[in-house]
Amino acid sequence: MTPRPPSNGPDPKKAAAKKATAKKGAGKKSSAKKSSTKKNSLKKASMKKGSAQKTSAADKKATRVTVTADTGTGTGTTTPTPAPAPAPAPEIAISPALDAMDRDRLLHGTHHAPHSVLGAHPVPGGVAFRVFRPFALGVTVMTGASTTELHDDGDGFFSGLLPLPDVPEYRLLVAYDGTVQDTEDAYRFLPALGDLDLHLIGEGRHEQLWRALGAEPMTHQGVTGTRFTVWAPNAQGVRVAGTFNFWDGTGAPMRSLGGTGVWELFMPGIGEGELYKFEITRPDGSKTLRADPMARRTEVPPATSSIVTASHHEWGDEEWLAGRTEVPAHEAPFSVYEIHLASWRPGLTYRQLAEQLPSYVKDLGFTHVELMPVAEHPFGGSWGYQVTGFYAPTARLGTPDDFKFLVDALHQAGIGVLMDWVPAHFPRDDWALAEFDGRPLYEHEDPLRAAHPDWGTLEFDFGRREVRNFLVANAVYWCQEFHIDGLRVDAVASMLYLDYSREPGQWTPNEHGGRENLDAVAFLQEMNATVYRRVPGVVTIAEESTAWDGVTRATDTGGLGFGFKWNMGWMHDSLDYMTHDPVHRRHHHGEMTFSMVYAYSENYVLPISHDEVVHGKRSLVSKMPGDWWQQRANLRAYLAFMWAHPGKQLLFMGQEFAQGAEWSETHGPDWWLLDPAYGAEADHRGVRDLVRDLNTVYRHTPALWQLDTTPAGFQWITGDAAEDNVFAFLRHDTDGSPLLAVSNFSPVVRHDYRLGVPDDTPAWHETVNTDTAVYGGSDVTNPDPVKPEPTPWHGRPASIRLTLPPLATIWLRPA
Repeated sequence: MTPRPPSNGPDPKKAAAKKATAKKGAGKKSSAKKSSTKKNSLKKASMKKGSAQKTSAADKKATRVTVTADTGTGTGTTTPTPAPAPAPAPEIAISPALDAMDRDRLLHGTHHAPHSVLGAHPVPGGVAFRVFRPFALGVTVMTGASTTELHDDGDGFFSGLLPLPDVPEYRLLVAYDGTVQDTEDAYRFLPALGDLDLHLIGEGRHEQLWRALGAEPMTHQGVTGTRFTVWAPNAQGVRVAGTFNFWDGTGAPMRSLGGTGVWELFMPGIGEGELYKFEITRPDGSKTLRADPMARRTEVPPATSSIVTASHHEWGDEEWLAGRTEVPAHEAPFSVYEIHLASWRPGLTYRQLAEQLPSYVKDLGFTHVELMPVAEHPFGGSWGYQVTGFYAPTARLGTPDDFKFLVDALHQAGIGVLMDWVPAHFPRDDWALAEFDGRPLYEHEDPLRAAHPDWGTLEFDFGRREVRNFLVANAVYWCQEFHIDGLRVDAVASMLYLDYSREPGQWTPNEHGGRENLDAVAFLQEMNATVYRRVPGVVTIAEESTAWDGVTRATDTGGLGFGFKWNMGWMHDSLDYMTHDPVHRRHHHGEMTFSMVYAYSENYVLPISHDEVVHGKRSLVSKMPGDWWQQRANLRAYLAFMWAHPGKQLLFMGQEFAQGAEWSETHGPDWWLLDPAYGAEADHRGVRDLVRDLNTVYRHTPALWQLDTTPAGFQWITGDAAEDNVFAFLRHDTDGSPLLAVSNFSPVVRHDYRLGVPDDTPAWHETVNTDTAVYGGSDVTNPDPVKPEPTPWHGRPASIRLTLPPLATIWLRPA
């Protein structure tokens, strides 16, 4: 409870306000007179205590004699008795005012231990109260039913000595011009960060770092407020500035906790929704105002402040989380719809997206969505790949709880959520991570190692344990706090090689003389091992464009430990093949078959991502040769070939309905193409219907996904029919049940095309044909079951004869 004065006494708030008003009118002369009077009073008290001490010493020398009464023995004795123990000498009271050095350090933001001098402290003569409140007109201490006005020491410092045996519970009345605040004193609290947290931070092993650093609303020592903590080991001092102190952090210095580089301050009365930053005094004495690297919520860009927040979302996806651990991702259906949330339906918030996105994705049959980077970023044109707020979902679309609501809705619709994660680099914004405390901290101290040559950004120093901790904990944070099912790690190749995009002389070999970034390797291994251990059922995916060995091999055998790797080679080769006119494709036939040479070297995802349909690369359908009909036919045939190929599938938004224009983050997909009033709507709807059917058959056909990473799951029927532009292969599930995929990438119908098949399948029926009329094709089909003939072909004991439609892929299953 808040101590209050007796009912018959003066109201301390009114008294403080009245005193403050009088003081304001009296000016400097009144203040000086009061200071002189107080000094005289302290001097007199000191002299009086000295006199008492002298008297006590004289008494000590005296000897008292006690005469005892006659005891009946007829004799009387006189016995000297010892003098009583001397009373302890009273301590001489000291001035409670701060010394010049502490004042100067507090005023200039370079004090490492403000709690050691501010607040209430036992001193000779009682308890010294010291308060630093810039712009205050007066400060009154309330202890129980008593109030004491502190002396104004100037520059916002107030002090007083109360003759108390111990530090009491107390509050402050702080008078400003026109108002009086009844508040707790931030400098009466013990550190709100525990020794174990500090130890783990120092070791670089705090796997839930977001619960130790940043702004944490909490109740501490029975008082509600917010604990602010930040890692800034090179700072001379750190202060908190925000809406609660009018962005003047002078009166809110933080304390340094040991040798960890962590600064802490518990601020009572500060709660959710407050904006804040850290004011850091650099080693050279200059100051910088920085957003919190651990902020869990930010302002909407271009504003850059951090926001105090706490989660109140109640999850409803328990069934989803329990089920995702049942089957490893590489042995399960896994088809991904890649989305840029801000432009999928421009203008929608997270909660509005939750009303539309799950139903759309579920209707199309995708198992997962992959969200382009969600973490806060200042420039929308970076699509989220230049991050400043690694722990905060972008505020453009809502709050962190709003984003949780979207993830929850997707899970409840049976859709997994992957997220692009960018631990390779960060932008140079002077309010964010770059030279955060005045020196290279998150970036490498070697300028050649720090500067990313391609993007004008800074690379993380993966060799510094605190930086690795920041990133590893961040990966765990998204999976644990937001229930993200997987992280697609961006730009892995740029992390792995010291000479990435660098010329000779611009990089230094590692300790073994090689080009591998050993620090980055260790970081990626630690990240993967930690995520898989702490959050069962998640998957990590590497965007790695080189032939680095062991990307998806376990860390305990020397691999990087990823679950999947993007198959960039397949993507480039297959798209190159498709862009050629069919008459020339026979010269590029190997581009479609080469992927099977290395298909089982890693666990692969086949990505047709945003990178392939932007910046002059044209949309997927626009890459295809021929007229509009041929372009769509090529696209449909290519998608069915991709869905049947070993590996998981990823398709970027807009490509599922053959958008002709490149993607732009400013307006997103051209949804008007699906408007029934548009003349060519059926053409686009046909492609979308095919994607839906591909996903439906795919999910119900284990042969297409169960043995994706095992050679037993694939067999060529013919991979060398270059003159025909035909590819045919079998896929198998664990029970041996097959699916036959045949692609004809020429614009002619091939009648009675003979293919060798196993002789243990009585008949085959066509389950997908990309040339059917419903998809916009010419409707050349195989409507009846096809029975094998005992004619050996393609090295097999039996064969079937098919009609291959033009520019089409067909799937056949046992009848």
